[in-house]
Order: sequence, then structure tokens, then C-alpha cells
Amino acid sequence: MKAIPVLFALVHRYVIAYIGLLSLGLICLAWSLIALPAYFILPPRSGAALGRAGISRGFYLYRLIITAIGAYRLDLSDVETLRNESALILAPNHPQMIDAVLLATCHTNIVCVMKAQLLRNVFLGAGSRLARYIANEPPRRMIEAAVTAVQSGGVLLLFPEGTRSVRFPINEFHLSVGAISKHAHAPVQTVIIETDSPYLSKGWPLFRIPQFPITFKARLGRRFEPPADVRAFTRELEVYFSQELTNALQRTWQTERQGERVG
Repeated sequence: MKAIPVLFALVHRYVIAYIGLLSLGLICLAWSLIALPAYFILPPRSGAALGRAGISRGFYLYRLIITAIGAYRLDLSDVETLRNESALILAPNHPQMIDAVLLATCHTNIVCVMKAQLLRNVFLGAGSRLARYIANEPPRRMIEAAVTAVQSGGVLLLFPEGTRSVRFPINEFHLSVGAISKHAHAPVQTVIIETDSPYLSKGWPLFRIPQFPITFKARLGRRFEPPADVRAFTRELEVYFSQELTNALQRTWQTERQGERVG
């Protein structure tokens, strides 16, 4: 008899996980059906505005779904205070795959820097191209495109680590954020993300089921002015995040996984 509640709990977790994954996939595919023809029909400026707003609203629907089914406990209220800002660089830490999705719900003019192969992805490609999201390679072209996007009033979302965190508290930072900030003459707004689950972190299998609900909190950190020295700025930014994340929710599971790799 004791096995029945355990089995029920396991099935419940699978249902939550697959509803979340399925809803995100369907939202992306549905938007692709609109984004693909719009990319060829609309001028670049109006197409980008539609694309960014559409992604933001579509991901917001996903956010409502994962909250309603009990998958996540979300706190994004701090970041949502930026919804009227422009010409800004958002620099968050990156513990999970879902980070960019959730942050994109907080502003309708987010410009993401993303892996080049994702621009060819069946779920994300059409929408990302319409929104004029920026491929992360080659680096020089990425920086030039990002500077143009920020100077045009966009809010650039760029993870200083370049990929999801594989050590605690953060990976080594790249120079891109500082270089873009310097050349665009735009401030860098840090975002501190905390989460208590390794779900969809680096190395987590897509269909491995976690414990629910997952706590996810994003708060605004310090805002940095454009730097004169990009390398010094990057070191300062990395030290700042290390200090802010000292007691973050992900400390336990990131430290444990780091220890496993060392061992």
C-alpha cells in the first residue's frame, strides 16, 4: 500500500514535466507559423518589433502555465520594473536553460545573443530571426550587431559566462559584455538569478524529471556604467557576481556537482 502514494507522486511529477515541455514546444511552433512569413513580408524594423513582442508574450503564456501546474515558484517582479527602459544591457548569471525564456517575459524589446545553431532550430529559428536576435559567432560580428541593437533602443540580454554555469558560483566571464557596453555607451544592469534545483542546468538530461515545485528568483543587482578598460571591467563584474552569489540557492547542488567532476 505504501507504494501507491509513491507511484502517484512519481506520475504527478512526470505529468508536470511533460506538460511544461509540451506547452513550450507548441507555443514556439505556433509562433513560428506566424514569424516565418512575417520575416519575409515585414521591413526589418517593424519585423523586429513584432518578433520581440511576440516572443515575450508567448513566453509569458508559458510562464503562466508552469506556474499554474505547480512546476515553478517564480519571482521576477524586480526585473519587471525595467519594462520601460531602453538602450540597456542585461547581464545575468546562467544556472538553467530556462533563464533566457523567463527573462524575456519581463520586457517586450529584449534582444537575445544566442548560439548560432539555435537560429536554425525548428522551434526557435523563425521567431529568433524575425526578432533579429544575434548569433554568438563570429565574435566580432556579434559585438557589432549587439552595439547596433542597443544603440537602436533595444535591451540586450547577454550572459557574461557565455553558457550555463558548471561550477559554483559562476564560470569565468567573457569580455563581450564590457566590449559592447563600451562601444554602445550603454550601462550594464546585472541580474542575480537564484534557483534551488539543477533542472535543465548544464549536463541535465532534457527528460530527467526533477522534484517540483522549483523556486526561481531573479533580482536586480548593481548597474555598471560603460567601462574605459574592458578587461578590468570584466574582472570587476566577475568578482561582483561571486560575492552576490555566495549564499545563492544553487550553492548546494552546484557545489556537489563540481565535486563529482573533480572526484
